[in-house]
Amino acid sequence: MPITQSVKKRVRQAEKRRTHNKHYKSQMRGMVKKMLSTTSKDDAEEMYSQIVSVIDKVASKGIIHKNKAAREKRKITRHLNDLS
Repeated sequence: MPITQSVKKRVRQAEKRRTHNKHYKSQMRGMVKKMLSTTSKDDAEEMYSQIVSVIDKVASKGIIHKNKAAREKRKITRHLNDLS
């Protein structure tokens, strides 16, 4: 167990940040999964801008790496272009 007050505080802060980051990562993954499961081009086009903005937001906050953000955006863009 932590001994000093500062270590106790760091543990509290780390847990708070972990749950906050987990929420945003989970939200992003769910949206990407939903996008990849759609077969309608109209629905996919509606979701696309929302998903890209969420991915950019998560990457700008440092929750995911910028290259992972680019990879996710590329994946959903490819899926959107493959729909016809």
